[in-house]
Order: sequence, then C-alpha cells, then structure tokens
Amino acid sequence: MLVDCDPQANSTGGLGFARDPNRLSTYHLLLAEATADQAVIPTELEGLSIIPSHKNLIGANIELVGAEEREFRLRTALQSVRDQYDFIVLDCPPALDLLTLNALVAADSVLVPMQAEYFALEGVSELLDTIERLRLSFNPELHIEGVVLTMYDDRTNLAQQVTQELKRHFGDRLLETIIPRNIRLAEAPSYGKPALLYDVRSRGAESYIKLAKEIMHRKMNPATVPAPENNLERNPQDPSPSNPEDLSISNELKRVNES
Repeated sequence: MLVDCDPQANSTGGLGFARDPNRLSTYHLLLAEATADQAVIPTELEGLSIIPSHKNLIGANIELVGAEEREFRLRTALQSVRDQYDFIVLDCPPALDLLTLNALVAADSVLVPMQAEYFALEGVSELLDTIERLRLSFNPELHIEGVVLTMYDDRTNLAQQVTQELKRHFGDRLLETIIPRNIRLAEAPSYGKPALLYDVRSRGAESYIKLAKEIMHRKMNPATVPAPENNLERNPQDPSPSNPEDLSISNELKRVNES
C-alpha cells in the first residue's frame, strides 16, 4: 500500500487519480475523520492500493499544532491495516513539518532518494540529524533502509564524485540499484500512469523493478545487510542533538505558521 503524505499529491496523480477534495485522503486520517480502511482505494496495478493525498493536507500542519498526540496520528491510523500488507510505503513531502514527522514516527525504516549533487549531500547530513532526534524522542526503532541515487547521469564527473562520497559515508547502505535520468519516467505522470504501465521496458521502469527486488532481497536476507547503528552513521565526533523534544515544535514548523 502507498500512503501519499505530500500535499502536492504527485504519487496520487501519478497513479491516475485526479485531485478530488471530496475523496477521503491522508488529511482525514490525520484529523481522525476516517479510518485507513475507509480511505484506501485500489489502483490499476495489481496488488497496489493507495491512500491518496490532496492539497488541503497542507492545512493539517496548522490544525494539528495544538492537537494531542499530534506526532502519532498517522501511526495510530495505520495500525489497523499494518498486517494486511507486505509493505506500506509512505511518500513524504520535501520539508520537515508535521506531515513528515508523522510519517517518520509511523515508519519502521527510511529509504532516502537523492540526486548525485553536492547540495543533496548537505541535505542527507541534516536528514541523519533529524532521524537521530526522532529516535530519541518518538521512534527508537527507526533506521535507514538505504540510500538510492535517482535522476542519475553517469556521464558527468560530478555524479561519479558524489557517488564515491556516498559509498564512503554509507557503505553497504548505498543501494546498488541506480535510477537513471529517463524520458519515459518523465512522461508517465503526464499520462496519469505509473512507469510500469506506461512503458515497462523503459530503462527507468526496469531500474525501479530492480530496486524493488533489491529491497525485498535485503528484507528476506537481513544477515547480508549491516545492522542499523544507534548513531545512524553519524561521525562519532559530532555532538549529539540537544533538546530532541524541540522537533515536535521545530523551527521549520514555526516558519510555516508565520508565513
């Protein structure tokens, strides 16, 4: 099952669903106005269901600020359906707000997609710090599932240099599968279809199939994957994050409220 936690609703649109404000969505789960069983809908892909998103989800950032157990809303909502699916994928927005916080508190692990660019390296460092804070405050079992390179162009020296830096930093947690830049992947959303239905034989679709198989292999053979460390690959000389409780009322959220 895919849970779209991003107000942009790209996962929802990419699977062929129009933005419908009257349809039950992740917003209703977070506000406890619907259950996961009520909000889930099937997709064209056999075996894949989705809890869609909508742009009104951005309002949950404001509406949940004063709510009790606001960080645990999504975890509580998904608890009743966890055993019904082999995998539940949470698509997070590209920001540290209450939506992302809810997703990370509900998750068992984090798959980090990133481009082979140096600004992306800086973002990963901040993400590791965030996950460490989450472990201390809300979800001690959370760990890095892996890092996957996306929109990759192996013709550039920069991409190769960043890849080497990631290998040095993450070791075996950098997944072997790389998602290349591919025009068919870029075209698929405009047709309201996932890549597997738009062109299953494209390089992009084949790469995502390979990625899924690699993750499933790691899940079924955990002995071949290094156990997650408590410091989440942080440099041992780096100071531990202070005041982990601040994450629930993070500076990012304050900026969202003030803007």
